[in-house]
Amino acid sequence: MGYDPSLVEDIRALSRRLVRAWGFMGGAFAGTDLSPSAVHALIEIEKGGVSARELGIRLCLEKSTVSRMLRKLIAVGDVAEAPDEADRRSKLLSLTATGEARVAAIHAFARRQVVNALDRLGEGEERTVLHGLRLYSAALEAPAGEEDQPRLAIDAGYRPGLVASVVDMHMRYYAREHGLGRRFESLVAGGLADFCDRLDAPCNAIWTARKDGRIVGSVAIDGEDMGAGIAHLRWFIVGDDLRGSGAGKRLLDRALAFVDAHGFGEAHLSTFAGLHAARHLYESRGFALVEEHAGAQWGKELMEQSFVRRRQ
Repeated sequence: MGYDPSLVEDIRALSRRLVRAWGFMGGAFAGTDLSPSAVHALIEIEKGGVSARELGIRLCLEKSTVSRMLRKLIAVGDVAEAPDEADRRSKLLSLTATGEARVAAIHAFARRQVVNALDRLGEGEERTVLHGLRLYSAALEAPAGEEDQPRLAIDAGYRPGLVASVVDMHMRYYAREHGLGRRFESLVAGGLADFCDRLDAPCNAIWTARKDGRIVGSVAIDGEDMGAGIAHLRWFIVGDDLRGSGAGKRLLDRALAFVDAHGFGEAHLSTFAGLHAARHLYESRGFALVEEHAGAQWGKELMEQSFVRRRQ
């Protein structure tokens, strides 16, 4: 797609200004004497349950780079290692008391930086910033080589075959990976069919990812079923061949941009324990676990979880 060259150059120039304002060009970063990669590493380790390998994936760093960085963080007393009970070949990383204090200071510095910048904006412009950053960051995270593949389109609204495609994706994954069956399929199909009849309401929306004309992912915001001011995130899934491609991030970011633009006070989602990649994605977008209990609403005993993202 062709774009005005001046638009492209303006975006490049603004990106350079952001990099410099954030301190990536050297000197103190986030109020510390650490490198940007080390600061990001501490923030990821704070979330818990991360190994050196997983840290490298999240930060897009090579194994040797991660190893050197972790040796320094362990040596200064910010990070500790312990065997992973689920996999003795791996070690889990955690913050020490010193590391927790350092990360708390990093968060405080960054929050002050954001608040000081937002104070200079006009009323309502903070949502414009959030919306733009979310969409642009999702586009930048598209996997390398995507330009050589059929373009993945994200479309809003109902499309013929939507219900059947979304139910099929749910069943292919959850039946295979978690043993869910007839009860789960009935809930997904019935709930989605009812929701599609309510899509004319401005507080409801659904998005599908399409590749080669096929629906390969979905997410919806139901703004009615949980009460006024609450957005219910539902039917979030991507097909087997797209997991890890960034398609899920793009879908989720579109949904959350809708939540913010419509002024919902909270966004809720229901899931169950064990979906580690999905949980990491939710938490990276501001969701927090608020409830966990054993239940069988989907036809099988699972540790059911509720996550909430509150408007800042």
